[in-house]
Parts: sequence; C-alpha cells; structure tokens
Amino acid sequence: MGRYIIRRVLQAIPLLFLLSIAMFLLIHALPGGADQVIFNPHLDAAGRAALRARFGLDQPLPVQYIKWLGNCLIGNFGYSFATNQPVSDIFAERFPPTIELFAIALSLALILAIILGTISAVRQNSVVDYILTTISYFGLAMPAFILGIFLQDIFGVQLHWLPVSGTETLGYTFDAFNSFFDRFLHIVLPTLTLATLFVAGWSRYMRSSTIDVVKQDYMRTARAKGVSPSSVLFRHALRNSIIPLITVAAIDFGSVASGATITEGIFQWPGMGSLFLNSLDVRDYPVLLAMLVVGAVFVIGFNLIADILYGIVDPRIRYS
Repeated sequence: MGRYIIRRVLQAIPLLFLLSIAMFLLIHALPGGADQVIFNPHLDAAGRAALRARFGLDQPLPVQYIKWLGNCLIGNFGYSFATNQPVSDIFAERFPPTIELFAIALSLALILAIILGTISAVRQNSVVDYILTTISYFGLAMPAFILGIFLQDIFGVQLHWLPVSGTETLGYTFDAFNSFFDRFLHIVLPTLTLATLFVAGWSRYMRSSTIDVVKQDYMRTARAKGVSPSSVLFRHALRNSIIPLITVAAIDFGSVASGATITEGIFQWPGMGSLFLNSLDVRDYPVLLAMLVVGAVFVIGFNLIADILYGIVDPRIRYS
C-alpha cells in the first residue's frame, strides 16, 4: 500500500504541472486581461508602468508563470486585484466556513444515501421503492437555487423557525452555548439544500449497486447456509455495494475547494463558493487561479483516498 501511495503521488506531480499551465493560460486568456482590471483609465503612463511592475505584468508570460509557480509551491498565491490582500489570507478566512458546510452536508448525505439506497434495493419494485425513487428524481431535477429559495420561504419567511442567510445573528452578544446554537440554526438550511442534492444522486448509485450485489452467487450461498437476512445484508452485501459510491462521493468531496457556489450565494454563506462568484464578477485573476489550482489538488487527493478505501472496504483488492 505504501508503494502504491508513493507511486500515485509521483504520478500526480506531472498532472498538476500540466493543469497549472492550462489554468494559467486560461486565466490570462480571459477577455479584458489583467491590465483592464487593475488600471484606472485616468492613470498616466508612469502610473501604468508602476502597476505593471507591482503585479509582474511587465514580464513575458513564461517568466510570469515560473515566478507564480515558484510562489505557489511555498503557499504564496499573490495578491488580490480587488482588495490587495494576500490570497492566502483570503483563503484562510473563507475556507473554514466551506469546510464546515461541506463536512456536515456531505456526511449527512452519505449516511442518508446508504440507508435509502439500501432500503430501495431490498424493497425493489415495492411501494417504498417507488416512493424513494420519486423523491430521488425530484431531488435530481430540482435546481439548487429553487430548493434553497423554497426552504427560505417555508422555514424562514412563513414559519419563522430558521434564519435565511449569514452565519450568525448580528447585533447580539451570546455566551458560548447560545453562540453555538445560533451558528447551528444558520447552517441548517444551507446544509439541507446541499445534502438533498447529493442524496438524490448517491442513493441511486447505492440502489443500483446493491441490486447487482444481492444477485451474486455468494449471496445465494450465504442465504442457503441459513445466514440471517440482516447478516447477509450488512456483512456481505453492504461492503461490496458501497464501492461504486466511494468513487462518486470522493469526486464530490474533492469539490470542497471550490465551494458550493449556488448554495453559498443563496444563503450568503461566506465560503469559497461565494468568493468564486465575487472574484469572477470583478475578474480577480489571482484569486480565481488559486482556487482552480487548489481545487485540482483536492480532486486528485480525494481520488487517491477513494483508491485507498477500496482496499479497506473490499479485502479482495490488493495494491502491489
């Protein structure tokens, strides 16, 4: 396993290198260019030259890339065009709320998807299966912004049970417990919105995989030996049927670096998704480029984690 992990990490290095080149060229090819973003049209030639030198735009593109890559390797992603803050400081402020939202929403979605997908497979072609299938199709077809607005209107506007935006109630001073409870209330609606979207798709994968597994010969053999249905399901079927779900979930977990753009925008959640929208709106190229690179690292990393989990879940899988 150790050699396999080392080999995969070494394979990821040239992949990330090629991705960084593509992303760097893509950002610099966007209409308008960095000059149009940072320059005041009223600046004179000397002011323009000073700004170009300040952001390194006076150098050839290959030189800009090499310097940018070298800084990235030490965690320096440059300075924001919009706020002149270090991009790493912006990430340090925006990343924790996104991690908080994704950790709760995706954990809840994973648990519900396994439970609902397994029930739907075991009760195949029953009323329960049809109901769960209908609910899943509803979740797949429902856009995130529509679902979020519905939840805001029902639980926030009509029932006044939950806050509809932000991370905390402004203008109040709470003790530790009430502050935690206030934070919890604010995260409920964005968590439900995000989790619903993932449960809808993941439960379909779980159902299809479980149906295939329960029809295998070793499952019939276990039942013929008199093994209880619960043991057959949990000890034999579940561990094998969850493998395809690991792949899908790992890719979705890898998207944490780019945040839940639509969900965070609806609920004004100050995470990476809303940062991406704001940066795209003002064409803040250093922030956008850093988000693309970090997102690629997370996707590759979580795919490696998925491969490792294959060997843990299924003892038949061995890496040499």
